[in-house]
Amino acid sequence: MDRSFYGAEESACDIANFLGEKARLVQLPKLCDRRGNLTFVQNGDGLIPFDLRRVYYLYDVPADEERGGHAHKDLEQLIIAANGSFNVVLNNGAQEKVIHLYKPYVGLYLPKFFWRELKSFSSGALCLVLASQIYEESDYIRSLDEFHRLVGAQK
Repeated sequence: MDRSFYGAEESACDIANFLGEKARLVQLPKLCDRRGNLTFVQNGDGLIPFDLRRVYYLYDVPADEERGGHAHKDLEQLIIAANGSFNVVLNNGAQEKVIHLYKPYVGLYLPKFFWRELKSFSSGALCLVLASQIYEESDYIRSLDEFHRLVGAQK
């Protein structure tokens, strides 16, 4: 598999070539003020193509641990490094790419059927995830072999 690394600074075209038209990096509003910056996401603002149904976050993840290791049948997500940084390893069934998230105003939008693994968390990293659905175990694909089988069946 091709394993390329993309930082949040990479061109949108380079990332889109792998992610496709639907998955993408999303530049969130950043309001700068001498008292501190503010970034927001809200339903209906056009930045993400789903209504928020669930928000969760990962924190205190040791640098050598991994999170994720699954795909979703229907759920869509926006993954944000709200603090610190981490890598998101994506697999679309044909290629694998690494996206390095490190800016709290840049999110990674993932539609359904993208395998993801979160790795290399920096000290103090906070991974904020906005999701289109409430937790539903039946939506998860937890086997990479099963994921490849399902993705192959869609082509």
